[in-house]
Amino acid sequence: MGSVSNPSQDSAQNFTEIARDDLSELADIAREVATAAAAHVRARRPEVFGPGAQGENAAARGPVETKSTPTDPVTVVDTEAEQVLRTLLAERRPADPILGEEGGGSTESVEGVRWVLDPIDGTVNFLYGIPAYAISVAVQVDGVSVVGVVVDVAREILYSAVRGRGATATSASGDVATLTCNPISDVALALVATGFGYGSARRATQGKIIAELLPQVRDIRRIGSAALDLCMVASGAVDAHFEHGLSPWDWAAGSLIAEEAGAAVIVPKPMSTSGEGAATVALAPGIEEDFLRLLDALGALDPIPAD
Repeated sequence: MGSVSNPSQDSAQNFTEIARDDLSELADIAREVATAAAAHVRARRPEVFGPGAQGENAAARGPVETKSTPTDPVTVVDTEAEQVLRTLLAERRPADPILGEEGGGSTESVEGVRWVLDPIDGTVNFLYGIPAYAISVAVQVDGVSVVGVVVDVAREILYSAVRGRGATATSASGDVATLTCNPISDVALALVATGFGYGSARRATQGKIIAELLPQVRDIRRIGSAALDLCMVASGAVDAHFEHGLSPWDWAAGSLIAEEAGAAVIVPKPMSTSGEGAATVALAPGIEEDFLRLLDALGALDPIPAD
């Protein structure tokens, strides 16, 4: 497991004890509801935007609104997918509080079980028809993720982890693979995934960091979904991920999947929101110390506040 110390990991040993059978049940429910929401999203895109619609052609055909900035869209399918998740959870776990990107909920620390939902992580990709967007469902206990499920909607891959039990990827055909980070030890050979905020000031700072980082690593990838980036660290598709300003629903499931695959993980404090600009980091263990030293030298471990 990852060895980076951070508030969420440090408190992981203190969360309310859950019986093994109960934890397995929570994981089964998380996989069930995430799979249902992914099927809804997969079916609805051609219905809402038209077969093959991409980019602004898609935006012109379907209900699209904006949130924090004009470049931060939300579609009717985001809202529908979260409602699918909430409806199913209301049937299976009616007493549990929920924090969702579209439906809201308290970001304050919650004792006991809480579900953290991102109905479509990678909405811009979804809008443009780029096949890299995901459903993210996490179960947290006392603010610590204990179950994480991320569904790569277009590729029909289900990533799943339970704290202390490892992480897996299940294909559409049902094949299950155990996830393990790459055995890389040289930062200069690291393939690094990252993402950028929607506000111009944060983006400018992030761009400066990337400009200084790029000559010191193999290359940079900007996939457009933090949940998938974290799962890619877990699967070995990339060696590192860092991003500022993620909200709890962006990292709650994927960070656990990366951690259970062996990654060194840093996540924001449980109450942190995207406006505070803290960094989320996941690293293959062999480059942990050197990469963190590099990020620190670049100021990339410091928060980057929103505009």
